[in-house]
Amino acid sequence: MSHTLQRPDALFSFLRTVLPDQVPEQRPLRGRVEYHGIRTAEDFIASVQAGLRKAPMAFRLSPHVLSIIDWQDPLNDPVRRQFIPLDSSINVNHPATSLDPLQETNSSPVSGLVHRYHNKALFLTTSTCPVYCRFCTRSYSIGTETDTVKKMRFLPVVKKWEPRFQYIEANPHLVDIVLSGGDSYLLEPEIVRYLGERLLAIPHIRRLRFATKGLAVSPSRMLDPTDSWMSTVIELSKRARSLGKHVCIHTHFNNRQEITWITRAGARRLYEEGVTVRNQSVLLHGVNNSIEELSTLVHELTEINIEPYYVYQGDMIPGAEDLRTPLSDSLELELQLRDQTAGFLLPRFVTDVPVAGKRPSLSAQNYDRVRGTAQFVSPKLTDGPYSYWDPLWSLSEEGREQVKEYFAGSGKSGST
Repeated sequence: MSHTLQRPDALFSFLRTVLPDQVPEQRPLRGRVEYHGIRTAEDFIASVQAGLRKAPMAFRLSPHVLSIIDWQDPLNDPVRRQFIPLDSSINVNHPATSLDPLQETNSSPVSGLVHRYHNKALFLTTSTCPVYCRFCTRSYSIGTETDTVKKMRFLPVVKKWEPRFQYIEANPHLVDIVLSGGDSYLLEPEIVRYLGERLLAIPHIRRLRFATKGLAVSPSRMLDPTDSWMSTVIELSKRARSLGKHVCIHTHFNNRQEITWITRAGARRLYEEGVTVRNQSVLLHGVNNSIEELSTLVHELTEINIEPYYVYQGDMIPGAEDLRTPLSDSLELELQLRDQTAGFLLPRFVTDVPVAGKRPSLSAQNYDRVRGTAQFVSPKLTDGPYSYWDPLWSLSEEGREQVKEYFAGSGKSGST
């Protein structure tokens, strides 16, 4: 992907060409302003430099993402918030945050394969993405190393995948494989074909999902006749149907601003070719955690035949707490969205917790809104419950003090 920005000096040079001399003030979110002293373009760049020093993720920005950010109002732009960190007063790490909040590394029977659900496994194909989200749940492995994080790398080396195939073949209860990473959009088409054909040839594998944010951040590839990634996935989808199986794409849009005319044209191509596309959003502070933004996103997705599948509660990642929302946002938004959306178009609101996996957010138990903690259990497990903690910025002073005392006194982490 040419013209992608991934070096700090290149980013700062770009910002100097697009930012106004005087940067508009941030509009308060929930009555608070998190960015202070940013009045000029140089103030903004200095804040980015400070934000990058704290970030667990390196930055990588595609031309498409750069083109849809409103550079005349960067402090309030929902796309900028997702990819370019600023020095935020509310980005204070909760004691429960972790670079591997779902404990995926403890659920890997072989390197690069995560098996947390009985009949489904996650195949990590690469550690690279077209862009790097600040809130990535795999901060432990995705992207280049940062000032705060050394990475566990997964490279698209076919010969190293054989132990994964052997494990899948030896476990006939596995029927569903998610091909992710990283992002499968960056795999060479011949690798995509090899993975698809190899897995579809296993009798008990019924479903393959290619997980990619590419449709949201580099949609022109869906229309490029010289780019064979998409045509390869289309061919695999048709091959799967001939076998009575299913290949689909799971993508990741968080805000209506990410859907452009190019997105619509590319989505139409996939729809006409019979490829199922589902969307998995993450609920993010200042991006989509209002009924207006979320309902508009759901409507826009259904208009282009992309199924709104999941809305995830943000994972507890250090260095991105300014993006995380309290669980109460998920609970309230799901109820509000039910009043505006047909049932079959309603996304599932879920909270991902260690070991137990995705749980319906509405199944939260013992939600203490002062301390900002709730428990989730799984019928399949005898241990637990597993705790989810709201970000510190969303709590009262009393609540923050209770959290401080709890972790100082018990030495416990986020799971109990």
